[in-house]
Amino acid sequence: MAKKVVASLQKGAGKTFTKVIKMEKSTKTGSYTFKEALVPNEKVNEFFSKKK
Repeated sequence: MAKKVVASLQKGAGKTFTKVIKMEKSTKTGSYTFKEALVPNEKVNEFFSKKK
């Protein structure tokens, strides 16, 4: 299934998006959580600079 997703993102308009994964530390438990999103290439730095 993952192969289909990757293959479809590499055709046409899919190249304008980037899959980003951000690691955040929970203030309650101290454990780490991961936020995953598909964002336009221009918004990648904005995604990482945002605080929760």
